[in-house]
Amino acid sequence: MCDEAKLKVWARDAINRRQFGVLAGAAAVAACAPGESENEGALIEAPALDITERVVTFDTVDGTMDAFFVHPASGAHPGVIFWPDIASLREAKRNMARRLAGQGYSVLVLNPYYRDVAGEQFADFAAFIEADGFQKVSPWRDKLDADAIQRDAGAAVVWLDGQDAVDSERGIGTQGYCMGGPFTIWSSAAVPSRIKAAASFHGGGLVREEDDPKSPHNMLDEADATYLIAIARDDHEEAPDHKLLFAKAAGRAARPANVDVYEGDHGWTVPDSPAYAEAAAEQAYADLLKLYSENL
Repeated sequence: MCDEAKLKVWARDAINRRQFGVLAGAAAVAACAPGESENEGALIEAPALDITERVVTFDTVDGTMDAFFVHPASGAHPGVIFWPDIASLREAKRNMARRLAGQGYSVLVLNPYYRDVAGEQFADFAAFIEADGFQKVSPWRDKLDADAIQRDAGAAVVWLDGQDAVDSERGIGTQGYCMGGPFTIWSSAAVPSRIKAAASFHGGGLVREEDDPKSPHNMLDEADATYLIAIARDDHEEAPDHKLLFAKAAGRAARPANVDVYEGDHGWTVPDSPAYAEAAAEQAYADLLKLYSENL
């Protein structure tokens, strides 16, 4: 899990802005030139579609949420609700959404902190660390319980279904990173009639108190989605029972779920994370595309 102790370790690793910039730039190149790799077994993507993007706002029960919306330039496509990690909206996340949109999805990257602040608060993870971001976002993050996220997910679905770029006859997907991982489970339980696929990447708190009805693993029977639960290897080492507990919960709820540990530490899928691991990130992305293509 992405906690304060882990962030302090990252800060001691002397990750500087230039290094982050190289990684974020690499993600943008990957989005523009899919499939160009000398690695055997590398992901081969379909040619990227032309895309268009804009900053949007929409009403929720709790206020006005701002978000980044990117989608193919023409046609209607499955919608995707994208929950970012603790550092929230920034270029690394926008690049990830652009890449997915180029594969035929209309992607809405939410600002989960909209109750307190609007727009980008940290340019990248280096800026998050330098600004003592964990302490800064803590009071904002404390408001993001299951009920709040479910209200937000409901509002996001309504907004997506009202867009010309979204095919409302097809299911909606949702994906989340770090703290956004459990948000995908709560989202799928909030709007089971629309959210048909959910992916958590190095998500923290998927299994909480075993008898907590709001623990994500206890809410699977309220959903109608297929799940990809991508666990970081260091998170698995800290809580080795969580993989099995989530898989058992999915079985009890009769929900299809691929629950697996990947060869990357917490944050490995995010290009501006100190833990970014390209090979493992590409595998996770390929698994995400498979999840969406089969269920949306």
